[in-house]
Amino acid sequence: MPLLTGSSYAAPLWLPGGHAQTIFPYLFRRLPKPAFTRSALATPDGDKILIDRLLAGKKQGRYAVLLSHGLEGDSQRVYMRGMCRMFAALGWDSLARNFRACGGGMNLTPGLYHSGQTEDLHAAVLYALELGYERLLLVGFSIGGNQVLKYLGEAPDRVPAQVLAAAAFSVPCDLAGASVVLERPENALYMHAFLQSLRQKVRLKHRRFPVLYPLEGLDRIRGFTEFDNRYTAPVHGFSSAQDYWEKASCLPHVPRIAIPTLLVNAKNDPFLSESCHPLEAARHSRVFFLERPETGGHVGFTPRLGQKAYWSELRAAEFFTECLAAVS
Repeated sequence: MPLLTGSSYAAPLWLPGGHAQTIFPYLFRRLPKPAFTRSALATPDGDKILIDRLLAGKKQGRYAVLLSHGLEGDSQRVYMRGMCRMFAALGWDSLARNFRACGGGMNLTPGLYHSGQTEDLHAAVLYALELGYERLLLVGFSIGGNQVLKYLGEAPDRVPAQVLAAAAFSVPCDLAGASVVLERPENALYMHAFLQSLRQKVRLKHRRFPVLYPLEGLDRIRGFTEFDNRYTAPVHGFSSAQDYWEKASCLPHVPRIAIPTLLVNAKNDPFLSESCHPLEAARHSRVFFLERPETGGHVGFTPRLGQKAYWSELRAAEFFTECLAAVS
């Protein structure tokens, strides 16, 4: 019954509330840019995704961690850098996956990316194994975590045996529920930032695909319901935003996850509805672990003063070390 209680994380006293715990790392955490080596991975549908690799040593190691970022993020987000640094200290290489149209330049096909897109994740997994890694571990943040959990559960037999374990943080497991929460007035700052970035991508896409990406009314869109109904759903083959949210959510697939997987969702995450916490799936699984700290915000988990690593990085490293020890 891997519903974990008594999480070791508690936010610093000087950083109260889910909003402050979400915003602080984004604004104030400073980390050097990793010495990534970039590769463009061709996809079966004629597109490309950018993979940034960081070696822990002078030569390729035996283990690698494949990381997936959140909405409108990329491999350079501070939470990605921090996780890469943590695993480098352990001697594990990192592969930071950029979603389509993220991390530099526009992608080639009409679609962008969406929260339930797992084919690109699978392609990145196969790419990592082609490089020769013996063990692969998956990490996902926010919608990147949704993709990881959906990937592991929607077709467990497709997941290569070398994929040993996964960890996901701040995951909107129920996209419909999370969309309602994010459209609340208190989350207007986040919504504005997301839509500002998405609007720019729509304008770039309009140059090549004007029918799929009409500009009329774009600047009047104020929430994901409008945006996903107008663009995400029709471009990616869904009938509506609701249809997209239902089919792209990892929630129905979590019970079928077959490898050790840790999900950490803070109870005060301002992005998540209560339905984003798959309690029953954890209670009935032997391998799916749900940890719900009281605090942490969304992709936050800021440490107390004097600690360099963020708690999420330490927690992922701890979980993966235990998983590796169990099979060695």
